[in-house]
Amino acid sequence: MYDSDERFPPPLCHPGTREAVVTHIKDWYGYQQGPGKPIMWVHAPAGYGKTAIAGTVSEMFKGTMGLDFIPLGATFFFWRTSIERNSPARFIITIASQLAISIPELKPHIANAVSQNPFILKKALEVQLIELIVKPFKAIGELQNIPDRLIIIDGLDECINSEQESRVERKHAEDQEKVQVRVLDLIHTLQSHHLPLSFLILSRPEAWIKQHIESRLFKDAVEIVDLYEMGDHLNDVEEYVRAELSRIAVNIGDEEWPGEDIVRHFVWRANGHILYASTVIRHIDNPYDDPRKRLEDILDSSINLNPDLAHSTPFSSLYELYRQIMRSCPESNRSLMVEVLEDVIVTYHYFGDSLGLHCALPILDSLSGRAAGSGARAIRGLHAVLRLVSNPHRLNQSQNPFIHSSFIEFLTDPMLSLDFAINKKKGSQRLLWSCLECMSAINGHSEVEEPHLRFAIHSFRSLWVTAWWNEEDVSPHQDEYVKVVKKLLTIDLTTCFIKFFDHQPPWLSFTEYSYTPGEIELKFVGSLDQLSKVSDPLSQQAIIHVLSSTERAMGRLCNQSQFNFPVILERLYLRKYLEELYNRLTNSNRWKSDEVAQALNKLRRDCRSVWTADATYPPLGWSSYIRPILDYIRQSDT
Repeated sequence: MYDSDERFPPPLCHPGTREAVVTHIKDWYGYQQGPGKPIMWVHAPAGYGKTAIAGTVSEMFKGTMGLDFIPLGATFFFWRTSIERNSPARFIITIASQLAISIPELKPHIANAVSQNPFILKKALEVQLIELIVKPFKAIGELQNIPDRLIIIDGLDECINSEQESRVERKHAEDQEKVQVRVLDLIHTLQSHHLPLSFLILSRPEAWIKQHIESRLFKDAVEIVDLYEMGDHLNDVEEYVRAELSRIAVNIGDEEWPGEDIVRHFVWRANGHILYASTVIRHIDNPYDDPRKRLEDILDSSINLNPDLAHSTPFSSLYELYRQIMRSCPESNRSLMVEVLEDVIVTYHYFGDSLGLHCALPILDSLSGRAAGSGARAIRGLHAVLRLVSNPHRLNQSQNPFIHSSFIEFLTDPMLSLDFAINKKKGSQRLLWSCLECMSAINGHSEVEEPHLRFAIHSFRSLWVTAWWNEEDVSPHQDEYVKVVKKLLTIDLTTCFIKFFDHQPPWLSFTEYSYTPGEIELKFVGSLDQLSKVSDPLSQQAIIHVLSSTERAMGRLCNQSQFNFPVILERLYLRKYLEELYNRLTNSNRWKSDEVAQALNKLRRDCRSVWTADATYPPLGWSSYIRPILDYIRQSDT
């Protein structure tokens, strides 16, 4: 129950926060007559204060509020680490016991049901529901005069059907979907008898819960509320942060602390995530240390660089929460789950902000040779920490798949994530090899329409830089690096470079790096020169292969009949790329390729003819780009 000793002190919303959703619930319930739809499902990822909202609503409705009855009928707070609350075994009898108190007319009928059949407490939940709730209500007779009562069920996703007391590997991870759907069916059965009861359910948006509630069975009985979309989470967190830091400042006798800059930095790091904010507050509110120094350490560096944070009790709770979520996935899927998470962490910056995981995962599946849909299935249990479906109302806004950056920090630190650790370097190397495998099948007759092929030809250089950037990356894995370079030599790079410009996917981005595409090209060339002296001829061969392929591609592109000034500008960043390639070859002269020189001269003549015929060229604002490009072309005149 909401006020049981096991939950003391119960989580509640900080004053002035979550007001929008609390008011929405209050308006939906409607008191005497009950709501139009008897069930409301409030869902949100981990750490957005669902349990605090359930507690606040329970407190609000436990009083009469000027009515002649108490609106709160019963509550049940599931909790995965409590042997009494991580199973539905006590769900019905707990609800029935509270209804006997909140609705006095029920008490004799419920008592009579137990006295006539004491074994009812061990019967199936479906039998208990009929005998302890439905029949007692029917025994009252006319129900129209009984005011509607609210039943609050929090943490449905915490019902895992486990009898284990500690947070350890569960044998029942595969069964949790069934048991959670079973609880939903019990609630649906209750509402189908048209009793004076309303149900407020709060949980994470697990795929199976969402699918069942959105099914035809529930469709007309449920109002769905996305807590993530309702209210101003940033302002709520800021309200909480300011109040808590002010309290700590008074306790330490430094009322000038923390200052506006620190508050804004803290709020920015929290990013609307109340669990993160409250964890930081608990961490710094330590009588044996200086809160100012603790907060400074958190804000000035990442958790990965603060090993002491891993041993902090509040942060330990946050990391344990993440481990619980990961353990909830079936053990048979975990290696694939880790691989898919590795793919997402390595590549999510490559996709444009408007492309959600549900669009990126099929591309990564095809690229990695996985069966269609296997990536989405592998991480379907991670709705609490990932945005698996894009919000159609936010298509032009950033839709980072990770709900909070602390989850990325957790995954990439093996000391925290243990068996679930992600290795970005290994993931980059694996994905690079997949790109090269895909590109090896591309030739002049290939149609590069499949998204995974387009991803490969656009991203393999960036992945190469991430995977094999310097000698530290290459030296321990010389054999593997030689294998990758030899694979590169088998690829028709001329065709791939031409396809690179002819098939520009709108969903690709280079935001992982603060580099332009040209700078990525230069870093790619530099990373080719990492082989040992023994393998140096292979390195030179690779650079010559990239150079000759680039020359041929640039010559063909510049000689295309249709002139497109913006595309030509984009293509000419290759000039520095070519310079870098020439500089890395022994006894090479700049622009010794006649094909490139002739193509550039043709481009210059085309530029002149277009600008003479159309005074609108060059476009306004591009003059700073045009002059150095033309100067560079003139230097190549033969």
